Amino acid sequence: MELPECPVCLQNYDGASTIPRVLGCGHSACEVCLAKLPHRYPETIRCPACTQLVKYPPNGAAALPKNIDLLSLSLSLSPPQNPNPKPRQQSADDKVFNFLPRLWSDEFYSTWKDGVLGNDAVLVETEERGRLCESGAAVGLVKVGSLAGSGLSESGFEFSYKVRVLKCLSGMREEERRELGLLMRGGVRQCRRIGRVYGFWGNVEDGVLYLVCERGNGRVEEKLRGLRNGGGFGRDGLEGFGVIGMEVCEAVMGMHLEGLVGGGFGASCFGFDDFGGVFVDLRQVVVMGRRVWRGVGGEEMGEVFGSLLKDGDFVSMEVLFEVVQREGVAVECERLKYPVGCGSDVWSLGCVLLSLLLGKEFSDEIGKMDHICDHSSYASWIERVGDLVDSRLGSEYASLTETLCKCLNYDPASRPRVIDVMICIRELIIKPQYDIMAGLERPVKENSTNYCLILGELCKIPKQMSETQDDHELQGKDVGGGADLDQIDEERSESGFIDGLAEGKIKSKVLQGHRDSITALAVGGEFLFSSSFDKTIHVWSLQDFCHVHTFKGHEHTIKALIYVDEETPLCISGDSGGGIFVWGTCSPLGQEPLKILYEQKDWRFSGIHALAFRNGYIYTGSGDRTVKAWSLPNGTMSGHKSVVSTLQVCDSVLYSGSWDGTIRLWSLSDHSPLAVLGEDTSGTVASVLSLAADRHVLIATHENGFLKVWRNDVFMKSIKLHNGAVFATGLAGKWLFTGGLDKTVNVQEWSGDEFQTDFRPIGSIPCDSVITTLLCWQGKLFVGYANRNIMVFYYGK
Repeated sequence: MELPECPVCLQNYDGASTIPRVLGCGHSACEVCLAKLPHRYPETIRCPACTQLVKYPPNGAAALPKNIDLLSLSLSLSPPQNPNPKPRQQSADDKVFNFLPRLWSDEFYSTWKDGVLGNDAVLVETEERGRLCESGAAVGLVKVGSLAGSGLSESGFEFSYKVRVLKCLSGMREEERRELGLLMRGGVRQCRRIGRVYGFWGNVEDGVLYLVCERGNGRVEEKLRGLRNGGGFGRDGLEGFGVIGMEVCEAVMGMHLEGLVGGGFGASCFGFDDFGGVFVDLRQVVVMGRRVWRGVGGEEMGEVFGSLLKDGDFVSMEVLFEVVQREGVAVECERLKYPVGCGSDVWSLGCVLLSLLLGKEFSDEIGKMDHICDHSSYASWIERVGDLVDSRLGSEYASLTETLCKCLNYDPASRPRVIDVMICIRELIIKPQYDIMAGLERPVKENSTNYCLILGELCKIPKQMSETQDDHELQGKDVGGGADLDQIDEERSESGFIDGLAEGKIKSKVLQGHRDSITALAVGGEFLFSSSFDKTIHVWSLQDFCHVHTFKGHEHTIKALIYVDEETPLCISGDSGGGIFVWGTCSPLGQEPLKILYEQKDWRFSGIHALAFRNGYIYTGSGDRTVKAWSLPNGTMSGHKSVVSTLQVCDSVLYSGSWDGTIRLWSLSDHSPLAVLGEDTSGTVASVLSLAADRHVLIATHENGFLKVWRNDVFMKSIKLHNGAVFATGLAGKWLFTGGLDKTVNVQEWSGDEFQTDFRPIGSIPCDSVITTLLCWQGKLFVGYANRNIMVFYYGK
């Protein structure tokens, strides 16, 4: 037999240093641990075994009764020395929730969620340009995918904007996501020479997913167009060329340090930031790469190469050779088959620098190069370029002339490093003998593991989009579809509403019969019970949702309704006149209530607003600001300052929400107050309209559209979910459903621990009336409306 031990410190009870003390819930823990546990509220403590709030004496743990039986057992079985403490067993709270069919994994969501920009984050100016609405920063847009379809045809469910973006990302191939991840990490501005990548933004109007990148204050191509089309930097402008050339080199090195290789550059790939510094625009590199892939076709490779160079797209020969081969075009010039790496960017960098330095002269010389497979012709072309540079720089900068010409070598291994090019350009500004930075070590990362953007999947996406658009095979395709819902496997129907959301197979049915607004829903046995302002309770079959019976007897509007699954199943209703009616639900259903209770009349306040049941007690939330326990004897729990609007029972705690904006916790054992939540919340007081509780978590909705979350009575988060009052909430595992004045049912998936709480917006169901109540039960969602209807959403038949 194992020795009894403290559930906190795992030490065996010995009667000296580890004394077992009994809490009100019946569990025991050692006196030392109980004294160290946090006491958030006066004279209450949360049991470390069952986590219930229980009474705690003001004199401390020593005033709790000692568990004599447990101590005696421990001492009688105690060996000469204590055994090694057991490792703590994994509790239910430690387990990772496996949500019903997931749209994606938790790992995927945590990786990509922060990269999704808001639906209204970007103001589009042109197809490729826009501005961030919040900061006004100029951004560039590049298409990376197609947004998922918005919803379902029959039920009207609409996936949220964020879900549509994430579904698009999750539908991409792993290689595409890897490349996007590299761009995101490279563009977080850890390196100031790489343009910032803000994230992903979906344009819901055209259904396209964009990667949003920094555009800065213009591109080098735009600012220096006059020099490039003219004589370039003259002899008097060498210092200016030196400054820009150094910064272009630093930008390329910044890419290499982030593990990225461009594969090709043009002057359009570099921009100016807010401080006048040069950065590499990753978006423009991808756009240029797409032009390269589009340009490769039936033409001879030399013609393609010459055409790209004339357009200012300086793609190294070995990169173009790789593109042509991947497209299945035969290439006879095998001498171009070199490995792609950082040296490939040196060739493109050399061309960009030469175009800035020489201007139109270099453009004209490029037009004369069309035989890249002829080694002698290519060598003579390099000599002519060298003569042009030498005439511009003179013999004083012979080393720079030689370095720029070496950048154009066939073999990438024979080209200089980017940092060597930058050092030579630096000599235009400061002489080596006066350069105190010349001897410093500089970061260099040149290896074969760098990822070439032009050879990546993002540059092929436009072609893939056009090829698969007709077949709807693009990632993030419309999930609404036209599936035959009648052929769904009946076994899957038990998985319920959430399964259908993931697969797009949800049906709905309207239940009509009430003559006024629906106020409450309850499920029990084989029936769905609905109450209304029309003073009746309708009973519906859960098999085919047909109307079965009507309970009549209330003289006032019914505001609360619950089902009690006891030995004799009951339906209990409360009305605005203070009447509590107890109805039998055994077949055959009767016309008269089994019992009627009335609360004491108060000329200022009246009416039952909420109901709950536990351990033989009926709990009512009343207009007179109290919570009442109805039994023999009855009891009253006072403390709220306004109408008690909602009640929830979880474990051994009764939660009451009120129009005074607070939530009070009561012990079900003696009806004593345990805690008050929301009392210290800053800001305007908003009435609590509904509650949902699940073990350690309490969720409250308010009249201002906000939802608040507490975990173990500690406030975690407040978010705005609706535009207007949230009248109803339902919790099914980790899926949260809310509805209210804005005529929308929102679906959220929530997760979290003791340190944070996260809500993932899954989607919404637009409705044609105010949602007054909703209920989740065994894979079905029941929604009550102010227009007298009840809607049932369910999976399959």
